[in-house]
Amino acid sequence: MLSAAVVLAAAGTQPALALSSKTSIFSPASTPSQSIFSLSMFVFAITGGIFIVVAGLIAYAAVRFRQRPDDDGSEPPQVFGSNQIELSWTIIPVLIVVVLFLATARMIFAIQDAPKPAAALEVTVIGHQFWWEFRYPALHITTANELHVPVSSVETPRPTFLKLTSADVIHSFWIPRLAGKTDLVPNRINELWMDPHTAGMYEGQCAQFCGVEHAKMLLRVYVDTPEQFAAWVKQEQQPGTQNAAVSMGRQQFESQACVNCHTIAGTSAHGQFGPDLTHLASRRSIASGAAENTTENLERWIADPDLIKPESLMPSMHLTPDQVREITAYLNTLQ
Repeated sequence: MLSAAVVLAAAGTQPALALSSKTSIFSPASTPSQSIFSLSMFVFAITGGIFIVVAGLIAYAAVRFRQRPDDDGSEPPQVFGSNQIELSWTIIPVLIVVVLFLATARMIFAIQDAPKPAAALEVTVIGHQFWWEFRYPALHITTANELHVPVSSVETPRPTFLKLTSADVIHSFWIPRLAGKTDLVPNRINELWMDPHTAGMYEGQCAQFCGVEHAKMLLRVYVDTPEQFAAWVKQEQQPGTQNAAVSMGRQQFESQACVNCHTIAGTSAHGQFGPDLTHLASRRSIASGAAENTTENLERWIADPDLIKPESLMPSMHLTPDQVREITAYLNTLQ
């Protein structure tokens, strides 16, 4: 089944399997991922040809020179020192390796040395155990786990350039349909770029084992139209809207140790260890994509994070059910 999917993809037809998955490498939606996909199809074609030739020769030899009932048991004619054979099994593999090397080097340099246009969006990505922090320096926005970028087209190119680093251990940033996997290393900045061609939501995750909750260190990339992205930026640049009717929930939040880890603009919460919650209610997921952002899930997450993400670094505050409901009601107003 995998071979069939690869063949269909190589022929320019996207198989249903690829279209049904939001993390399929067979349906690239950005220039870097398309370059990687094209190279992989080229390598597949060469290695597939080698397999067919070798398998065919083995099958021919097995049939042509099989033991027959009338064989007298003597050895077949022996061939020694054939210059033609020795040259063929030396020159052909060398040529294949050179071609693969040049094709790979060309693709790597094309991606790494891509020019950055003036309209490019710059984002700093910081990996944490076990969530993502996204900072937009030019826009003065900080958010978590859900990356918003504008769609990029040939007429109006607006790629997104990412600077990747880690606050603790080695993580790996990977959105299969948009770009290749790139590691986030403490005290080092790696770079990655993408220019999504189609608006929509693209899923990814940490691709480097980074601890017990590695599998739930998910991320979402929302590729917005120019109008949608402008509206999102305007919303994120505003102080979090808060309903006066849930002031009790805000008091509960500020009286707990939550303020030591999280930030909410306009409050006493200025923690840097956990995600910024200023616009939490506008996000569609919580716990780095481990659960949808619903009132029920948020209450479970606050009451006992292990119910959603076992062994996460967020502790249980041992709150009463009333306290949990009040804090949840308050957080639900943070648009």
